[in-house]
This record gives sequence, C-alpha cells and structure tokens, in this order.
Amino acid sequence: MCYHPKEVACVMELRVGGRFRLGRKIGSGSFGDIYLGENVQTQEEVAIKLECVKTKHPQLHIESRLYKIMSGGIGIPQVKWVGQEGEYNVMVMELLGPSLEDLFNFCSRKFSLKTVLLLADQMLSRLDFIHNKDFIHRDIKPDNFLMGLGKKGNLVYIIDFGLAKKYRDSRTQYHIPYREHKNLTGTARYASVNTHLGVEQSRRDDMESLGYVFMYFNRGSLPWQGLKAATKRQKYDKISEKKMSTPVHELCMGFPDAFASYLSYCKKLSFEEAPDYGYVRQMFRSLFQRCNFTYDYVYDWNLLKLAKNHGGSGGATGAGPSAAPHLLHQHH
Repeated sequence: MCYHPKEVACVMELRVGGRFRLGRKIGSGSFGDIYLGENVQTQEEVAIKLECVKTKHPQLHIESRLYKIMSGGIGIPQVKWVGQEGEYNVMVMELLGPSLEDLFNFCSRKFSLKTVLLLADQMLSRLDFIHNKDFIHRDIKPDNFLMGLGKKGNLVYIIDFGLAKKYRDSRTQYHIPYREHKNLTGTARYASVNTHLGVEQSRRDDMESLGYVFMYFNRGSLPWQGLKAATKRQKYDKISEKKMSTPVHELCMGFPDAFASYLSYCKKLSFEEAPDYGYVRQMFRSLFQRCNFTYDYVYDWNLLKLAKNHGGSGGATGAGPSAAPHLLHQHH
C-alpha cells in the first residue's frame, strides 16, 4: 500500500537520495506524480517523480534509462538521481518551466506565426535527435514540450518517455516489423491516422502528430476536438472518422502552404522511411525568412508578460508564466 506522499510529509520531512527535500505536487505524467524538490546542499530546485513500487506496470526505471540514453542532447532534461526510497521508485530531474499547453492558455489559446515557427524548428530538432537514438516518442503533444528556466528560458525541452519505444536495433539498424491491430497508444487528439487504424507506430507518426500540434497552435483548436460520445472507444472512433474526413488543405486553410506541405509530406512517408528533418526544417525556415521575422527568441508569452508588467498586472503577482515556474505543472 502506497500512502500519498503528502500524508507521509505531514509526519516527517521527506528526503530522497539523502540530499533532496520533497515539496508539493506540481503535476503528473503518463506514469507517476511529480513534486517540487530542493537539493538541501545547494538549494537548487528540482523536479522529483515518484512511482509506487507495487504498481502493476513499473515504468520509472525504463523511463530513467531512456533519459540516460538521450542525456547530453539539447532540450533533454538532466536526470540527477534515480533510486528507491521506501515504497517509491524515484527520479530526480532538472526543474523546467511551463509546458507549451500552459503557455498556449496564457496566450488566450492562439500563437502568432512567428512563435509557431520558432517552436516548430526546435520541436523538429528534438524529434530528429530522439529518432537518431533509435526511439520514437509516441505521445507528441503540447503538454510534453516544456520551456527551460533562467538562461535556458527560450529552449524547448521534450519530456515524458513513458510511452517511447525502440523502433530499430542500435547495432544492426533493423527496423521493427510492420504490424496491425495495435491499440491506440498516446493522445487521440494528436494521433496519426495510421495510429487510429491500429498500425504499429514508426518515425512518420511522431512527425504527423507534430503537424497536428502546429495546426492546433495556428488555429486555436482542431476540428476533432470536443466530440461527444458515450464511451472512450466511441470517442476515439469519432475523432478518427473526423480526422480521416478532413483533408490536409482544409485543415490548413488560411495558413501558409508550408503547414499543408509538411503534413502531406509526413502522410506520404512509408513505415520504415527516415524523415528528411533538414528538408522540413528548411521549409519552415524559408517561410520565417520570407516573413522577415528575426531569430530573437521573443515568443508571444514574452511580449504578453511585458505588456502585463507595464500594465501593472504581471510580474510580482505571478501573472507571467515564468514568474513562478513550479506553479505550472511539469507533466513528466
């Protein structure tokens, strides 16, 4: 029986790994809850992910191994300690800022073209890196991309490898076989059409999901959001039907051609095909340059925070998304 860490914390100060003090809950991921923590030796704030040892499908150890494989990559959170503490498996990580979903809400659920393109470039780069390490993420969504803190405030991080899967053998480079009748893994809203159809996921599916994230940011919502159904299964089916009956040009109507070109490109990729990350990044970079934008990493939320600060309603009151980063959930 795993007690809620809060109940335990009432009785004693919780320490993990000898040097990390456990604070309050700041979020939850595909597996386990995340708490704010502090290194008592350095006073550095950290994120602490806990998973009950007795859980049916322990995931934390697998996820920490993936972070280790990815370690050193740009936009990959640093793992500071992994171990077991009482009834919990524990992973201590670098604390990050708000997720792109948090920031999207902060910006009234619309991002400017400049912000979408600044994000797209980094998000594509993260996928390129992960795929290069022989893994697919399988849960690409705005909640799984977080901004850094402090000096890394304009860096996009990718998190939550709870559903990631190895798609090729590191030594032989053999790709996993094509399969059908697979259950939907990930988030239905951003799932690729093939994932809805039960096809084994590969690199192309992460790429297609990212295309839906871009259009979500552009449009404010996707046509298959908010569909009503009696059961989860029926809802998935409705989302799938709507997605399949919405042509790419219709989804991307009113937005620069690069977005439709990107999605069409992803949908044409074959199961084992390696996406040309450089080609798609260049497509978006060319659009960025044609629009005369500058790579100054000034995102919509930076401008909004500035306006709110001048208006006297941000900053000290914590209205800005990075005013109190740990108040914004860190979905690992």
